[in-house]
Parts: sequence; C-alpha cells; structure tokens
Amino acid sequence: MTTAFSQTTFTRNQATPQLPTMPSGWPIGSYDSYEGAQRAVDHLADSKFPVEDVTIVGVEPMLVERVAGRLSWGKVLTSGALSGAWFGLFVGLLLSMFTAGAGFAPILIGLVAGVGFGMVFSAIGYGATRGKRDFVSSSQLVARRYDVLSQPRNAEKGRELLSQLELTRTSF
Repeated sequence: MTTAFSQTTFTRNQATPQLPTMPSGWPIGSYDSYEGAQRAVDHLADSKFPVEDVTIVGVEPMLVERVAGRLSWGKVLTSGALSGAWFGLFVGLLLSMFTAGAGFAPILIGLVAGVGFGMVFSAIGYGATRGKRDFVSSSQLVARRYDVLSQPRNAEKGRELLSQLELTRTSF
C-alpha cells in the first residue's frame, strides 16, 4: 500500500493502534443507530470540532444473520452456471484477442467450459454440506447502541455542539 492511501495520511500526529485496544475518551453522545452516531460526528466536523479526538464505539455487539432464501439443487446449479459463464466468457475473450483469425470459437469454447466447470464446482460445494445448510444468508455485526467518545480536552465542547444538534432536530 502506498503512503498516499494509508491510514496515517488521514490522521494528524496520532498513533493508530496496530493491535486491538480499548477506546479512550469521555462519552459526549449516545445513539440507537450507527447512522445517528455518524450524523453526530458529521455535525462536529461541520462545526470545526477536532474530530481526530473522536471515536464511535458500538456497545453490546451482536452478529445478525439474515436469511435471504431457500437453496435447492436448481438454484445452486443455475447460480454456478451463471458465474461460470461470466468467467468462461472472460477467458474466451482473452483467448480470441491473442489468437489471430480464431473468430468466435475461443469465446464459445470458453463460455461452454465455464458453464460446465461452474456447475460442477457449485454442485460439489453444495453436496458437501449434505443438506445442513439449505439456505442463503448474509451476516452483519451490529451494536445495541453507539457511543461517541472524545478526548477529555475537548469533551465539554463536543457535548455542547451535540446538544445543539439535538435542539435543532427536535424543533422541527
């Protein structure tokens, strides 16, 4: 990674911990959603508050797995065929670009081979589960609440700014 895109580029003279460490600072706000905490920090940034001193902490983290649907052999094989087709098409296009006078044959061969291999590999993967995971899901790490912390030197100013944000939101 280049220095232009490293984390130290965006921080000012603040050592970023390399190992997991407990957050430090005083609480200046608490929110039910990450969006609320993010809105608070954005308000602090807009108010020229030194946000380098701010940390958002998710309290009581939970892993939430949301089930999206049921899996069947048909869905597994169709998905494998489609993903294999994309990869086969890509390989076929590369071969046709570097093979003089080949026409569409490399594209067609790559497409057919990709579909076949995609179906075989997805069938092997699904078969290996032996019916113990016949569903598709996505996981998310969420917290019960999100606290915004600030270093003690700026905590009072942060609390004042966030109370002003709450006053403007409740006056509408």
